[in-house]
Amino acid sequence: MQEFQRKQLLERIEREGATVGADIPDEIEVQGDSIDLSTFVFEIKRRDTVPKGERERVEQAKKNLRRERLQRKQRIEEDDITFEEGEQIAQAIIGIDRALNALENLGPTNLEQEAELKDTQDQKRWTKFLKKALGHEDDDSGVGVGRGR
Repeated sequence: MQEFQRKQLLERIEREGATVGADIPDEIEVQGDSIDLSTFVFEIKRRDTVPKGERERVEQAKKNLRRERLQRKQRIEEDDITFEEGEQIAQAIIGIDRALNALENLGPTNLEQEAELKDTQDQKRWTKFLKKALGHEDDDSGVGVGRGR
């Protein structure tokens, strides 16, 4: 592979919109294990929430995918490969990036807990507003606002 071709492939995998329109590979070898990547990502994304046990599995999968991406990028940078091999590796990297994007953009881990926290915060704001509006704000003097001041 020519040096300009190598640079061209490296630029392509680092491009901001490289994953737009890219497909997640059906199957990919990651750290020596064959993974049905598209099915894994689809199964995780279709759930409303990701249970704690699954979240750990997703985090490990992301870590392995990042490691695999780096190793493949280093092959393009350093190995004596043909341009065609480099193109295949670059396409696989873009697919890995697409899968990583999908896994990074998962929703909150616990929607119920998040909704409860939001309700609590709303209630505190409402209580504070009512106290202020009714002149019952807490202050250091212990005297209510509007009472003989």
